[in-house]
Parts: sequence; C-alpha cells; structure tokens
Amino acid sequence: MIRIIAILIGLGFSLVVGIAFVTGAYTAATEDVEKPVEYEFQLPAHGPEGGFSFEGVLGTYDKQQLQRGYQVYREVCSACHGLRHVAFRNLSELGYDEGQVKALAAQWQVPGIDPATGEATMREGTPTDYFPSPYPNDVAAAAANGGKIPPDLSLITKARHHGSAYVYSLLTGYRDPATFAVNGKKFSEAAPDFELPPGGYFNAYYPSLVIGMAPPITAAGQVTYEDGTDATISQMSKDVAAFLTWAGEPTMIKRKQTGVPVLGFLIFFTILAFMAKKQVWADAKPAQKRTGRKD
Repeated sequence: MIRIIAILIGLGFSLVVGIAFVTGAYTAATEDVEKPVEYEFQLPAHGPEGGFSFEGVLGTYDKQQLQRGYQVYREVCSACHGLRHVAFRNLSELGYDEGQVKALAAQWQVPGIDPATGEATMREGTPTDYFPSPYPNDVAAAAANGGKIPPDLSLITKARHHGSAYVYSLLTGYRDPATFAVNGKKFSEAAPDFELPPGGYFNAYYPSLVIGMAPPITAAGQVTYEDGTDATISQMSKDVAAFLTWAGEPTMIKRKQTGVPVLGFLIFFTILAFMAKKQVWADAKPAQKRTGRKD
C-alpha cells in the first residue's frame, strides 16, 4: 500500500512538473517580449569601404598602413590604452629597420630601476621593452576614467566579434542622439526620455549605445601622416584598426601562407588515396562475381 502511494505521489509530481514546463515553453514561444529601444537602433559593425587588405584567404598586411596605424595609436590611443603584449622589437615587422625601432622605442618612457639607489624610476624604452601602460596601476586608471579601467588593446580585435570591423565602427560611430535615425525612425522620438549619463557618449555601434570613452578621433588632420596620406576620420580609424589587428595576430599572414599549401596537399592526398583504393579493389570485384560470394 505504501509503495502504491509513493508511486502515485511521484506520478503526480511528474505531472505537475510536465505541465509547468509545457506552459512555460508555450508562453516563451508566444509572448511578445518588449525589447529595449537600444536593440532597434544599435548598428552592426562594418569595415571601411573597400575592406581591409588582410581579409580573405590571400589577404596580406599593408605595412605602410600598419605604420600609419601605429602613428595613430602613438599620438591618440596611447594616452589611455596600453599594448602590454607587444614589444618594441616587434615593430620591425611593420617595415622599420633596427635603427628606426631603437628610435621609436626611445620615444617612450618605461618603468625602470635607478642602478645607484635601487629606486623605481622612468627611463627611455629599448627594443626589448614592452609597450608601457599609461597608468601606474588599475586604481589610477579607474580614477582617471570615471571609475572604469580602459582596456588594453593588445588583443582587442581578438576579444570582440568581427574585431577589426568593430574597432573601425566604434571609432566612427559617435552620433548626436537628437538627430540620430535608423531607417527614417528618429531615436529621439523612440526614446523621448533618454538622457546621456555624466561622462557618457552616444555611439551607434556600442551595445548599450552609451560608451564611457570620449571620441578619440574627432577631426580630419588630427594626425599628420609622415607618408602624406590624407588623414580623414575614416582613414585614421581604418589604419589604427589594421594596426591593432596586427598587434593581436601578427602571424596571421604566415598562417594563411601555410594553410594554402597544406590544403593543397590534403586535396592531393585525398585524390591519391581514392585512386589507390580503386586500384586495390579493381581485381577483387570480378572475383566476387565469379564465385558468387556475398560479403
């Protein structure tokens, strides 16, 4: 009797759980969920017109562009963002010779130790040093940026979906919320009560549309390129996005160059294996027909 009661209780519990599951699934599938207005107005990341030179199977880095991107990082981005996984010696991959790398490294101040007193000090960078952080520690970084620590940019294009396009879009995506519109629909009309928080900036490509970083690239000619390229906002954004892509994946081109012959070898090996199989079994099939055997 006790066993029957226990079975009935278990069946009743299972029935209640099943009903709850089916009801919840039906509600989730049919209920209209009101999404925040940000979902409607956030734009998908996109690259510059014409794309990047390193895109595609046969794409490659444009060293002249990488040098321009480094210049934008040096003069604009390095005030707030570090590049701690990149050493100055790696700049030789951008086309700089040994003397130029030494000169570029010497433009930076890196933490060091006074050999006479043993105290912490700052010294000129050398090719073996890594790019320094603009702040001595995270507390100072947060204090200087409204409580938020600016991310290190070494792997930013690897850490974000469509990283290169994301960086380019973010840098060119600052808008005035009063005039911003998507498909003819004004943001100010869809969100009449919207107000930018203190220290916030409206960016059409940022997930919440509000970003704490002030527009870093604000006007054409903000950087004077050494090669004479016209420094428009789009050009500077494209160049620094390419540079940060290289910083995050400097071996991308070698990987592509290795992948093409490997893929070719695999195709050749597959064809060879198929032909060998046909050759090995060529005499076996007639034998089966003569003997009438069935495997």
